[in-house]
Amino acid sequence: MGSLGPALHGSAARRLRDLGATLEMIQFQHTVFALPFALMGAALAAGGLPTARQLLWILGAMVGARSAAMTFNRLVDRRFDARNPRTAGRHLVTGRISPGFAAVFLACSIALFLLSAYRLNRLAFVLAFPVLALILGYSYAKRFTWGSHFLLGAALGCAPLGAWIAVRGSFATAPLLLGLAVLLWTAGFDLIYACQDADFDRREGLRSVPARWGIAGALGLSRGLHAGMIAVLIVLGKRMDLGGVYYGGVAATAAMLVYEHSLVKPGDLSRVNRAFFTVNGCVSLFLCAATLADLLRHS
Repeated sequence: MGSLGPALHGSAARRLRDLGATLEMIQFQHTVFALPFALMGAALAAGGLPTARQLLWILGAMVGARSAAMTFNRLVDRRFDARNPRTAGRHLVTGRISPGFAAVFLACSIALFLLSAYRLNRLAFVLAFPVLALILGYSYAKRFTWGSHFLLGAALGCAPLGAWIAVRGSFATAPLLLGLAVLLWTAGFDLIYACQDADFDRREGLRSVPARWGIAGALGLSRGLHAGMIAVLIVLGKRMDLGGVYYGGVAATAAMLVYEHSLVKPGDLSRVNRAFFTVNGCVSLFLCAATLADLLRHS
């Protein structure tokens, strides 16, 4: 028994290190991209603040869904990641995390997502299965279609729609509009990020807009998608009878997207990470805060 205690302690410590490395691998902190839009959907559905119970299970669903999607992506793409200089240092490639541990983490993430949907309402639980197929299936999209950017957008666009359903238990036009805005926003910034791998994608036979139509074409399409996002957000505001605080948030979002595009040029992708991570994190947080402030101001 004397040697069993230290052995168990060492095993637990290794598992905690593996968990920390897995959260680092999936960039857990970037759950902030989609979570604010889920909260927007919930707030619009509730006309203000949802209940604490609803918020808890919406958070569980978001964390579970994104963690499952990112872990699955790293598992199925590790062969390509090993050959791409930009991704060769990822944990599954270097062996810092074993595929077995990642698979267990994936199963736990899926379980959290499904449990959270079940605890919300029947419709949320039923729809959780096709949503799960979408967010996992996206990882294979680049093998078959350059439209993978839009599939990623659709996956993130499910967040506000799902949150609305979590609160109301039914569909409506407003969350579909917000989901469309998120789709356009996500596809737009994914096009920017994908420009880094245009040459690699061509060599490996992977399909993406930058690989097919070039970096300049991808950046032009990204600008168009982000302009479309702003237009949809304006329509959403009119549909939900939102006020000046919301529209101020939309205007600030437009300004941030203009800044994002000023950071990236066809001949200079050195600031892609600032455009992708920093600006887009601010977009989702700021727009959510403006929407919630507007709703509470008029409640």
